[in-house]
Amino acid sequence: MAKVELKQPIIDEIKAKVDGAATVVCVDYRGISVADDTALRKNLREAGCEYKVYKNTLLKRAFEGTDFEKLNDILEGPTAIAIGKEDATAPIRVLNDVVKKNDKVDFKGAVVEGELYDVAGVQALASIPSREVLISKLLGSLQSPITNLARVLKQIAEKNPEEATAEAATEEAAPAAEEAPAEA
Repeated sequence: MAKVELKQPIIDEIKAKVDGAATVVCVDYRGISVADDTALRKNLREAGCEYKVYKNTLLKRAFEGTDFEKLNDILEGPTAIAIGKEDATAPIRVLNDVVKKNDKVDFKGAVVEGELYDVAGVQALASIPSREVLISKLLGSLQSPITNLARVLKQIAEKNPEEATAEAATEEAAPAAEEAPAEA
C-alpha cells in the first residue's frame, strides 16, 4: 500500500470536518501541558468546536479548492486547528483565553467566513462577543424605549390618580355619547 493511500482517509476526515465550517483557526501549540491541552479541548467542545493536530502537508491537501486554502502560507511548524461551524468567533474566543494565560500557545492565523486574518486580525476578532450576547444587546436596546415610555406613563398615573381616572372616564363616555344620537 502506498503512502498516499494511507494518508487519504486522514485527508478525507479533514475535508469532512471543514466542510460547512465558518471558521478554521490555526495555532502553534508547542510547550502546552497535557492538563492545559485537555482543558482547552473541553472548552472548545463545550463551545461547539473541534480541535485537532494534523500534519501540515495533510492540511494543505485537504484545504485544496476551499476558502481555507488561504491558510497554506502559515502552515509551518507544529499546527493545531480549531474548527467552528455555527458561531464563527467561538473557537477564536476560547483559544484567546488560552493564549492570554499561556505564552507557549500562539495564533498563526484564521479564515473566518472566507476571509483570511493574520495574528492581529484574529486577536481583534477575539474581542467580539458571541452571537447570543449580541442578540440580547440588540433586543435590550430595542426594548429600552418601550420600557421607558411605560415607566413614564406609570409615574404620571401614580402622581395624579384622580386626574388619570377622570380622563379615562371622560374618554369612555365620549364614544358612548357619540353612539347615542345615532340611534335616536
